[in-house]
Amino acid sequence: MTSSLIRSRPRRAKAHIRVRVAHAVLGALVGAGWLVLPVMTAGEHDPVPVVPAGPVASAAAPEQDGTSVTDLLMPLVAVGAAGALAGYGYLRRTRRARTRTTPGVVSAAPPVPTPVETERQARAALVLADDCVRGSGEELSFVEELFGREAVEPFTHALRAAETELSAAFAIWRRYEEGVPGDASARRQALVGVVGRCAEAGRRLDGEAEELDRLRGLEQGVGAALEVAEARFRELAARTATAQATAAELHQRYAPSAGSPVTGYVEQAKDRLVFATAQLNESRQAADTGDRRRAARKLRAAEGGVAQAGVLVGGVERLAADLREAAELVPAALTGAEAKIAEARRDGARALLAPGELHARIAHADGVLAAVRAELTTGPYDPLDALRRIARAVERLEVGRSGVVEAAARLVSRSAVGGAEDFVSVHRGAVGAEARARLAEAERALGSDTDPDVPAREARDLAERDVRAHGNPYADGHATGLAGAVLGGILLAEDPDGGPPTSFGGPETRGRRHLP
Repeated sequence: MTSSLIRSRPRRAKAHIRVRVAHAVLGALVGAGWLVLPVMTAGEHDPVPVVPAGPVASAAAPEQDGTSVTDLLMPLVAVGAAGALAGYGYLRRTRRARTRTTPGVVSAAPPVPTPVETERQARAALVLADDCVRGSGEELSFVEELFGREAVEPFTHALRAAETELSAAFAIWRRYEEGVPGDASARRQALVGVVGRCAEAGRRLDGEAEELDRLRGLEQGVGAALEVAEARFRELAARTATAQATAAELHQRYAPSAGSPVTGYVEQAKDRLVFATAQLNESRQAADTGDRRRAARKLRAAEGGVAQAGVLVGGVERLAADLREAAELVPAALTGAEAKIAEARRDGARALLAPGELHARIAHADGVLAAVRAELTTGPYDPLDALRRIARAVERLEVGRSGVVEAAARLVSRSAVGGAEDFVSVHRGAVGAEARARLAEAERALGSDTDPDVPAREARDLAERDVRAHGNPYADGHATGLAGAVLGGILLAEDPDGGPPTSFGGPETRGRRHLP
């Protein structure tokens, strides 16, 4: 049976080897024939008549002896040369076979990726899948506004399925970061599972991208879609002006830490709207000239800018609402916390903590409540931070949280998760896998007994670190909003003009709006 190695050898290589072998054999045969020829003719009679001995005959004898030596020497030289050529060819073929890299010839098994390489692949897969999910959600919101919820139900289902796969991938990755599982082989399999889940999320979105384009029909005309984007743009322009006044009010009414989560958001929203303005104008101009592909590309980029401006403005509005609610809740939370401290003192004998540890924690809780009361009377303070400290002080007593203290903890956690989500969404071009994994952990904890405040704050800190360390090759595009669009992941940064806009789809289809 022919081996797989021989079967995989290219035909041209086979023919080349056969020619070399034939040349070597032919040379050897010619040399051998030349060597044997004088021996075969040595016993034959001279056909020339014998002449009498004399001076002429004696002179011819030495010449006949010299010819015989030459006849024997030259074939030996020819055979030696043929053998040397054949040996040289054999050595070259052997050396080439040892270092062969020709496609189609399997010389060795592919190298197994190192743990570091596998981790890098998993991180990249998480970031890519998360970007695909976020970008798909942005476009789908415009499609739903134009065609209605029922028409986009298949795409919504695909997006939810992709989110489920991505959430599972982040959960596996988070356990991996915590050292679970511990076996090296099992850890490698866990990373393979992360990559597989992310790939499945991408396939879910890729499978619906073509149908979504068919529903939108942007290549046939952008008229209706352009009107939807322009209407949302005008609404956001008005809200941005109001958000600017709101942000200024936050800095006047509360401590600096209260408004810090949305510092710069209004300016970034304006930047996204500047970018959207330019893209909307170019889309309409392209539509007027009949360049439908360019019109669709520019419209999609404008939709991304409008969507992220909405996230930024909404972040300012939500934080202002959370701070107002927190300020109203602080007095009640103080009262509820005092009741929990009294319960801890009364039931100290049944507490799980040692008496000395329990007394120390009660003293700490008393100190926290006293500090919060002082802040209420001395000037601007941070209501959300006050609620956070109250809830944590009560939690350390291990008597359970209920009533108003539990409501305070939920408000703090919801605000922290929302702030981290907004920041990652509008800076996804720079945010890495670690920050996204912490955010996913915080979102999962919102519906459980686990406190999501800590992972949400960690996610925000990690995301801000990534943005500070990120370089932007389009930094000179601030006047047109190009730099912000690339940083926000609206454009994929694949071309000198910023690249194609992110569209609904997975890794295979999200950048499909390239211009030729």
